[in-house]
Amino acid sequence: MKAIVFNSANEISQVERPEPQPQPGEVRLRVQRIGYCGSDLNTFRGFNPVVTYPRIPGHEIGATIERVTAGVPDNFKPGMAVTVLPYTSCGKCSSCLSGRDNACRDNQTLGVQRDGALTEFICVPWRKLIYSPKLSLAELALVEPLSVGFHAVERGRVAAGDTVCVLGSGMIGLGAIAGAALLRRARVIAVDVDDAKLQLARRAEAAEVINSKTESLHERLQELTNGHGPNVIIEAVGTGQTFLAAIDEVGFAGRLVYVGYAKKPVAYETKFFLLKELDILGSRNATRRNFEEVVAVLESGAYPVRETITRTVTFADAGQAMRDWSANPALVTKIQVEL
Repeated sequence: MKAIVFNSANEISQVERPEPQPQPGEVRLRVQRIGYCGSDLNTFRGFNPVVTYPRIPGHEIGATIERVTAGVPDNFKPGMAVTVLPYTSCGKCSSCLSGRDNACRDNQTLGVQRDGALTEFICVPWRKLIYSPKLSLAELALVEPLSVGFHAVERGRVAAGDTVCVLGSGMIGLGAIAGAALLRRARVIAVDVDDAKLQLARRAEAAEVINSKTESLHERLQELTNGHGPNVIIEAVGTGQTFLAAIDEVGFAGRLVYVGYAKKPVAYETKFFLLKELDILGSRNATRRNFEEVVAVLESGAYPVRETITRTVTFADAGQAMRDWSANPALVTKIQVEL
């Protein structure tokens, strides 16, 4: 079968691999759609610290069940369209024992710590399947990236009546915007340096937008919150500048969620941790509940799917699409590969 492989930094190719055979309790999936993730871009560029080469990318999956095995419940049948929870959990570490297996110490995400799904067939345990009869394969492949933003919203305990500022309107930021606005009914202020992305943020139900390249972030946030600052800030960019801005701009007694991560150490003015009595939270991956929340929002038709998918390419063009993205990352929200 065909597969796309990152052989090393900046080297991507198509290879042949043996077709996988499912074990009892597994299903074999025919992969139909794969979304390229920001982690895939970092892997291609050689910036992903948890990846070894060669690596097959792909964990944003739209697929159909091709074969079932003994132990798979009867409600999963060949031909059904599904997506996949791409994470593993050991069941033994402190995260797993506390019920937060999305942050498992030994997690292995498809396409990151283990080979992913940018190939014709994969085998997965049936318990990792998420099924929706209403969603297209393109929509199913959007569930995982949106769920990461939904999980950040959950971590921030966002509720109706909150004012939530989301720093970054890329794919993860869009998930946070949609999760806060469409699911939790909060008021969302989206921040980015790209007007096109801010326009998409409005389509995802951001009430207000700020272009921090052309406007003062501090002055606009103060204006929009009557001088209080947002109740919650979700940082979805991953730069030192946005890490610090989140601390500076969140209101007193606010909650701050980091879903991006800075690539270099960040020096903080720590007095604001205490003076504002902040809840500072990390957010990693997503849970089955978050996946199901995203599915419900997508089924409602409220999320702008068509506008989010920047480009859909064939399997043969998958390598060039990654090279193009690396050359012009600001032009892309989501690339999907159609197998």
